[in-house]
Amino acid sequence: MPTPDFIRELRASIGQRELFLPGVTAIVFDDDDRILLNRRVDTGRWALIGGIGEPGEQPAETAVREVLEETGVQAVAERIVLVQTLRPVQYPNGDRVQYVDISFRCRAVGGEARVADDESLEVAWFALDALPELDGFGRLRVKHALADGLPWFEPAGPPAVE
Repeated sequence: MPTPDFIRELRASIGQRELFLPGVTAIVFDDDDRILLNRRVDTGRWALIGGIGEPGEQPAETAVREVLEETGVQAVAERIVLVQTLRPVQYPNGDRVQYVDISFRCRAVGGEARVADDESLEVAWFALDALPELDGFGRLRVKHALADGLPWFEPAGPPAVE
């Protein structure tokens, strides 16, 4: 994922110290209740669509923007699925980040699923009974996107991974 300009500017001032950043994940469904996934360049694994917000951008706008930028699919955010602070990450260059993820259930409203940026190797729709293997992060979000109810949040304590 290319580093946004505002992060590069912050890094010029603070170096590699930990940043606390807002991120979003989009669990995108089509009219056949399939889920949109991308196979990531950095891991080679199938994953949900996501990214970080730009300054002044609302989280739902970020989700919709990231889906369009990464997959060519136009979507609308329907509801918040969960909010979770993730474990800190240290990137190979030494930069440290901790993300708070706001996950949205989204609905596709247009566009054609395709690789639309340099972050994805493939983009595809998957039926619920034919999902590729997802990590705990993705499984937790799909589980809560399928449940009707209130948004889930992490109780006090260390992050859970299913």
